[in-house]
Amino acid sequence: MTRRSTAAAALLLTGAFALAACAPAGGDAPESGGSEATGEFSYIIAGDPTSLNPINVSDRWGLTVTNLVYSPLARVEADGSVRNELAESIEPAADGLSVTVTLKEGLTWSDGEPLTADDVVFTYTQKAIRENGNADLLWIGDAPITAAAADERTVVFTLPSVSAAALSNIATETYIIPEHVYGDVTDFSGAELDPVAVGSGPYVLTEYERGQYLTFEANPEFYGEAPNIEDVTLRIVANADTVNTALQTGEADASFATPEQIDQLEASGLDIYPYAEGRVAYLGLNLATPELTDQRVRQAIFSALDREEINTATWLSDEYYDSAYTFLPPGNPFATDDVETYDTDVDAAKALLAEAGAEDLTLTIAYAAADPAQTTQATLIQQQLQDAGITVELAGVEPAAVYTEIEKGAESAYHAFLGGYIMGQDPDAYSLLFRSGASANYFHYASPTADALFDEGAAQLDPDARAEVYARLQAQIAEDAVIYPLADNLKILAVNSRIGGVEDATPVPIYTLENFGLLTER
Repeated sequence: MTRRSTAAAALLLTGAFALAACAPAGGDAPESGGSEATGEFSYIIAGDPTSLNPINVSDRWGLTVTNLVYSPLARVEADGSVRNELAESIEPAADGLSVTVTLKEGLTWSDGEPLTADDVVFTYTQKAIRENGNADLLWIGDAPITAAAADERTVVFTLPSVSAAALSNIATETYIIPEHVYGDVTDFSGAELDPVAVGSGPYVLTEYERGQYLTFEANPEFYGEAPNIEDVTLRIVANADTVNTALQTGEADASFATPEQIDQLEASGLDIYPYAEGRVAYLGLNLATPELTDQRVRQAIFSALDREEINTATWLSDEYYDSAYTFLPPGNPFATDDVETYDTDVDAAKALLAEAGAEDLTLTIAYAAADPAQTTQATLIQQQLQDAGITVELAGVEPAAVYTEIEKGAESAYHAFLGGYIMGQDPDAYSLLFRSGASANYFHYASPTADALFDEGAAQLDPDARAEVYARLQAQIAEDAVIYPLADNLKILAVNSRIGGVEDATPVPIYTLENFGLLTER
């Protein structure tokens, strides 16, 4: 999904696009490469953004574009600290029922118009509308968080009830859009507002050729440090071999790589930057399908699997992954190991299947055919389940098709699917995936117990008490056998040695770099 890579499971888009095909009719796609300064950074991404609408965007590449063009009030850093962006200050009230945000002085949009509190109120009002598609974290129970402008620079957010998760949910991960551009729009549920958008981020989107590339140029009105590299191009190429060749020849400056490519890329003079995303790669079950409604069947499937064999085959070495056992990534401060881990036990799996009368179980598992990691995982899962007498049919498809099909619930052709999600530090964000009826609950999981624990955890202000609640929640979801967590695998960014400043630009989950504008040319 990332249907919010703060989002639900991030699957790489498929389809083979040769770099030679990255030129539109009548012109050439922007070039880069070699060791000379070009004023351009060319970055290969795996597919088109599924949304260019900051109100509902949730996929990896859509969020990457959004992060280039727009800005949030603040960000949550890897260590859990909050770093202000558009906000000068963020002050929660002592009673926990409101948050006051003061904007920095002199903010402007890329078209030169002032960015004010009214833009913030406009953005949050639209985002809190459920029909627009990504509102869950701006609701507490049955009521939304509301926003009002106290003056041109001050916004007061009012909570319907106390929520420990509210600061993160309010101040971060929402990208502000201009009211003077979109004030007349009546429906923000679509995938695009305007591809050539007015924003407040370090870059402005200048051209988008679907299936080929997106180009950006530095935003002269950006409130932060002016970008060091004037032009950025996101090339859309899904074929891993083509990407590898483009990196080695210098036709592209950067892209993600796999562990088995590292030696070859380093030998070609590329710099390698592994970093953690707090991601959970997993096998997810569609609990709405008749074959999987019995908890014993789901537990049997998990008991037949060998997590370490799958992880080692996929990522080669534990240098590049940490095994995961709950719905939270292992590095999350709330993660616990006090859960059912489903250590491999084929005999136990067979016994559970016999108890449930499901000895002749056949499953169809969907995966991203163009993703080497998921191809490896799917093949091993098929082999391991066969040892327990479970027949697996593999469906290698495009990710968008997976989620369209999974949403059908009991009528879906897929019993299970491979994916990965990145949801951030606060466990409340994971309610998007596991709360009954939540917008990214592709598992069709409905548990009153889990729902109540999500409610209790969000409202609990004491950190130790919160941790205890979320430990119980992790145990509950593990016992219910909803997902089989595999690992938090490192993302590996390969960068042409002519590009510097990668650490300053900061590799981060989802967006690749926190600020592309801090890259330099050597």
